[in-house]
Parts: sequence; C-alpha cells; structure tokens
Amino acid sequence: MKKVMLGLIIMVVSFMMSGCKKPKLEKITIAEVTHSVFYAPQYVAISQGFFKEVGLEVELVNAGGADKVMAALLSGDVDIGFSGPEATIYVYNNGEENYMVNFAQVTKRDGSFIVGRSKNDDFKLTDLKGKSILGGRSGGMPLMNLEYVLKEAGLSVGRDTPGSDVLVRTDIQFNAMAGAFVQGEADFTTLFEPTALGLEKEGKGYVLTSVGKYSPEVPFTSYYVTKDYLSKNSELLQKFTNALYKAQKFVMEKSDEEVAKAIHSFFSETSLADLTEVIKRYREADVWCETPYFKEEGLNRLMDIMIEASELDKRPKFTDIVDNRFAEEAIK
Repeated sequence: MKKVMLGLIIMVVSFMMSGCKKPKLEKITIAEVTHSVFYAPQYVAISQGFFKEVGLEVELVNAGGADKVMAALLSGDVDIGFSGPEATIYVYNNGEENYMVNFAQVTKRDGSFIVGRSKNDDFKLTDLKGKSILGGRSGGMPLMNLEYVLKEAGLSVGRDTPGSDVLVRTDIQFNAMAGAFVQGEADFTTLFEPTALGLEKEGKGYVLTSVGKYSPEVPFTSYYVTKDYLSKNSELLQKFTNALYKAQKFVMEKSDEEVAKAIHSFFSETSLADLTEVIKRYREADVWCETPYFKEEGLNRLMDIMIEASELDKRPKFTDIVDNRFAEEAIK
C-alpha cells in the first residue's frame, strides 16, 4: 500500500512540475546594420521581455553595414534584416526572385551626427564649405541623406572628388569611420550614438549637430524578411511586430532616463548619465516612429533622395516591398 501511495505522490508531483514548465521560446536571429542607441525600441523589446511575452527569443548579430545584412539574409544565416530599406529596393530592382519585404518601420529620420575636431556652439552646415567629411558607404542611406541635406543648404557636393564646396568621402568603411577620423582622416565625420559621444568624452571630437535635424521624414530603418519567409511565418512576424509596437510605446511614453535604464545592458561601456543624454539627443531629433506602420509617402521621399544621389533609376511598387498588415494588426 505504501508503495502505491508513493507512486501516486510521485505521479502527482511530476504532473505539477511539468505543468509549471515555461513554454519553449521560438528563436529568431536578427542582423542589425550596426549597434546604436538609434535602435532603442529594439533593445527595449528585448530587455523588457516584450519578445519573450509573445514566445520569441531574439538573437542579435551586428552585421556592420546594410550590404552585409542583406548578404546574411539571402544566405539564410539570419531570419530578419534590420537596416535602411534602400537595401530592399536594390535587391528588388536587381531581379532577385526571393526579394525582401519590409514589415515594420522603426526610425523616421537620419540618426547620425556631424562630428568635428573643435567645439562650435554656433555650427551651421555652411561651415562645411571647403572641408571634407566622412560620409559612409556609397548607396547607403546615411551617405545619400547627408548629401541631400548639404545640397538643400546650398552647398555643392563632390563624392570623393575635390573641387566642390564639400568633399564627401566614401572610401572608409562604416564601422571604421570613428577610428579613421581619430587618425586624422577628413575634417569632419558622421557618426551614430553612442560612438559620437564616446569621441567627445575622449576629447577626440565634438558633436556639432544632428543630420536628422535637417532631413525630411523618411523610413530610415526597418525590419524586413525574404518573400518566402514572409509567406511561411506570418504568425511569428505578427508576434514580433506586436512586441515591437509595445517597445515603441515604451520609448515614446517613458522619460529619457527610464529608456536609458531599459537599454543600459546593451551599452554597458556607456554611463547611465551619458546614455540618458544620448536618448535626449535622439528624442530632440525626432527620429523614432510611434508605430511600426510603414508610410508610403516616406518611401517615395526616400526614393527621391536615392534618385538625386544617382543610385536609383526605377521605383518599385510600394505594395511589392512593404507589407503593413502586421503593423495594422498590432496597432489595433
């Protein structure tokens, strides 16, 4: 009898323990174009457990450039790409059958800052006249948008060619621009945060202005997947977008310090005070989207900039490279 009772107890305890087990999380890998506070909503969604709440475990891979993000996605090494949507336009126009589809927008303005070698509290874009600046990779949105705002300021731009008002250099890799600037390359550079603030703290550069301050509203950074992945994983992408939207609302509603605390683990080398200052800079530049909804007028404006930069000769149809149904459902 004792053996029977013991067996029953073991069975009940085993059943209770199995019932307490957490459901297994579905793992997804994201290739981010770079690691920056500019992407605060993404880190909030991870740190605050919003992805886990919907059953997702997210792994981040820093690809170091939109071209490398695209390569990782096309090879199947990652599930989701995160960069400027210009990369998806290039792939579509190149005739790739399994092209990319944007499903959630995160930023709506340029997130880079102009860094100089001396402090200038009265800096104007026209101060770049006769100077050189590191602008990033040819075909990348940071470079094209920089050239756009310089032209809007009445300056002529020479890409890697002296003779214009501003020499914009594209010969330095995106992730190497800060180091190249410190080593004496160019008079100015553009950098994302917290890299720009890091140079300031070291006394090796000074943040002069936000490029986003001068730029129009465009879909500067978005999430995208291959057409095949989209067709097979709609439920997963809906969960992902739901969690992202919750993080976007967090960033919009919380204070700069609260957002900084939420993402500090991703930028542990930066003090909380400095991280709060960076959040403030980005908020003042109005870079973050309030929802994941991808606006058609923004994409048209982005393609205008690409055409102006001689990087685009054919506009893809909006509904071919953007699917807003996940964003629309999340917002509901």
